[in-house]
Amino acid sequence: MTRLTKLLAGSAIASMLTLPAFAMDVTIAQTSAVNTLDPHGSASVGLDLSVLSHVYPTLILRQPDYKLVPSLAESWEAVDDLTWKFTLVPGAKFANGEPLDSETVAWNIERVTNPDKPMRISSWFRQIESVNVISPTEFEIKTSSPYPALPAQLSMFMLLPPKWASEHDPVTETMSGFKYKMVENVPGDHITLEPNPDFWGTPAQFDHVTFRVIPETASRIAALMAGEVDLINKVPASEIGRIKESPKADAGAVDSTRSVFIKLNTEKAPLDNKKFRQALNYAVDKTLIAEALFDGLATVSKCQVMTPDYFGYNPDLKPYPYDPEMAKKLLEESGVDLSQTFEFELPASTYLQGEEVTQAVAQMFGDVGVKTEIQTMEFGAYLDKYRKAHDLGRMSLLGQAWATIDADGLLTLFKPGNQYSYWNDAAFDEQLVAGGSTTDEAARKAAYKKATEIMCDEAPVVFLYAQPATYGVSKNVSYKARGDDWMRAYDMTPAQ
Repeated sequence: MTRLTKLLAGSAIASMLTLPAFAMDVTIAQTSAVNTLDPHGSASVGLDLSVLSHVYPTLILRQPDYKLVPSLAESWEAVDDLTWKFTLVPGAKFANGEPLDSETVAWNIERVTNPDKPMRISSWFRQIESVNVISPTEFEIKTSSPYPALPAQLSMFMLLPPKWASEHDPVTETMSGFKYKMVENVPGDHITLEPNPDFWGTPAQFDHVTFRVIPETASRIAALMAGEVDLINKVPASEIGRIKESPKADAGAVDSTRSVFIKLNTEKAPLDNKKFRQALNYAVDKTLIAEALFDGLATVSKCQVMTPDYFGYNPDLKPYPYDPEMAKKLLEESGVDLSQTFEFELPASTYLQGEEVTQAVAQMFGDVGVKTEIQTMEFGAYLDKYRKAHDLGRMSLLGQAWATIDADGLLTLFKPGNQYSYWNDAAFDEQLVAGGSTTDEAARKAAYKKATEIMCDEAPVVFLYAQPATYGVSKNVSYKARGDDWMRAYDMTPAQ
């Protein structure tokens, strides 16, 4: 790995000599406002972290094809099962002159692993025991147990300047250490970036990058076709053809790493009833949803929340078939009182065609005798219920992905004790522990295979589909489409 990453780093440096000068401004539309400017205070890849990834550096970058490539780290290697060694680009600095060196990396890791002041992303690094600084450009990370997905996790771990962070509020201010610096922030409306002239790597491609908040789907499409924005996501499948006919824009879709499902709060009766949960899975015609609502661009989930790109994906599982008669049979056997109405929470303007999907699922539940009431709420309010209050309704629409594209990340969201889980299964937990306790790929795959089999049978969610990563893009730029939620200007170049 070391020789390969050094070679890639050398290629990136060489490419600096051939890049054109700044060519244009580019505008990216987002569905919601940024919640925080502190990269350690958010795990929202498609929102907060996408913006901040232009401002703050990471050790490693994930390309649109999902390959991990050097950024601040020129190379990295596993020294043993519990030790990773990293070598940094020499002389890298933040815009205020603070060094981007091993001490800075160690401070940032200490910040997110401090048990007295937990951050939003602290759980990502719970296995890190210490950072051993060898020199300004070399350090080692020691873990308490094998952490094979650490390099992938570090690809979304952004670094703050320590001295600056002690004197400023990273929640509301930024200090650039990457390609761009923030020059304007109008909360709820837009954020504008300019190239960081002190950046230590490949120069920025655009004079300005603006992230505009446009919640309504129709408004985002209209802005794209009018030439007001250059990139949008979450384009309804039915609109792709219309955008393609526009002289100013193109559209398409790629496979996504995000699965959409109905989250079942098993901590609230009767969702603690396994037969009731299984009945809900039989009640939904996933194929009809994928074909009718998404023009076949969505892929029905094979009884798991991972997509085929994930390490640990189980290709042997089969979806719950659409069988309303089996659903009614299990409902009767469950003994659940069907005279009650179940709250069905929907975060608004969050998931591609989420409103349509929720209505379709609610209708299918109703067809087998399960009455629901759709409760629409702003995404921030939904997150507060989900994360802070730990008080989700009994059913809710949820889409989840994990940037490491590894079972060790995504399945942990269902681990007993995790604030996101709402499900407590000891056998499932045992397999997660086994999969995360070794670097042996065969052993890890075997553990995650058992974990997914347990989850399929226990059905803590209604498995639906992998959300297609749909997008619309201006013909003024060339864009490398990706399915992992990142919205980055450096995945674009001015059109030739």
